[in-house]
Amino acid sequence: MGHWLDRNIIEPGKLPLLLALGAFVLTFLITRVITRLIRAGKGPFGNVTAGSVHIHHVVPGVILTVIGGFGSVASGGDGPGSAFAAVLFGIGAGLVLDEFALILHLDDVYWTEAGRKSVEAVVLTAALVGLLLAGFAPFGVNDLSREELQNRAGVAASVGVNFLFALIALSKGKGRVAVFGVIIPVVAVVGSLRLARPGSLWARRFYRRRPRARARAFLRAYRHDRRWSGPRRTVENWLGGKPDPAGRP
Repeated sequence: MGHWLDRNIIEPGKLPLLLALGAFVLTFLITRVITRLIRAGKGPFGNVTAGSVHIHHVVPGVILTVIGGFGSVASGGDGPGSAFAAVLFGIGAGLVLDEFALILHLDDVYWTEAGRKSVEAVVLTAALVGLLLAGFAPFGVNDLSREELQNRAGVAASVGVNFLFALIALSKGKGRVAVFGVIIPVVAVVGSLRLARPGSLWARRFYRRRPRARARAFLRAYRHDRRWSGPRRTVENWLGGKPDPAGRP
């Protein structure tokens, strides 16, 4: 074969990304299983403490992410060393994003309603990395022809236009659409053309003197949330566990 990577199995250069994604997803799933067992008082697992300090798993996650990131840079992006660094990075990122809500709120909100943000961050990250593995390039650069790629002005114009659509979608309160729009430009275009969500920067700026547009935005947001909030909560409960009832210590 002449190389430790079989190029017929996976596209050259994509193996570290695939290993990092696999380690990331597997780490998140295993971590959630363990934390749910600890929560239920089952199994041999327990919280890690140092004296009276509870050591959250975001701590080893940060350490592994740093080691894996610098290790990947030092390995030059090829060979077994790069693959090992990618796995370390994926494990670390999985541990860190599993407690994303804790970092965001600077509080232990793991089993609260606010803790759902961790599950959302993990799902969003896994989906974006999966799109990169599938061959999508940020800002639609993969849609350009070879001649256009050789033209720096054309590439800059394409990136600028796609980035503008993503910013518009973000200003309309469509954060997920904006993030996915960076990878798939048509998603950002659709998000930028649809009504803004109530309370978004776009709605406050452009719907202030347009009561009909404001009312339509409220109605569309209500219908969207009513349709999708239930299924989304079901999936999040299945992945990350059901949050504690409000008011429970």
